[in-house]
Amino acid sequence: MASVTLSPSAAARVAAIAAKQNVAPILRLSVEGGGCAGFQYKFGLADAADADDIVAETDGVTLVVDPVSMDLVGGSQVDFVSNLGGASFQVSNPHAASGCGCGTSFSV
Repeated sequence: MASVTLSPSAAARVAAIAAKQNVAPILRLSVEGGGCAGFQYKFGLADAADADDIVAETDGVTLVVDPVSMDLVGGSQVDFVSNLGGASFQVSNPHAASGCGCGTSFSV
């Protein structure tokens, strides 16, 4: 099964957010229907991994993805990018046939 990875910059950002909120540094990535391209990425802090989650760790930060979402994001990397347009988590997804201009939704 393909995995998903968390870049060092994304791990650092998750660690900073989790420390500020005094919670564990666990980022959940899921995929939902919707967005302007058909599917959209959803990010949130998690209390713990679920039993069937796929788990990846980078620099002490855990990334968890449910099996259904993993079918759509396997082989991807989650990065945190800061530029003139703002700062955001972005997914480099090899399964995405197209995406929207904002980078938060995609189609397969």
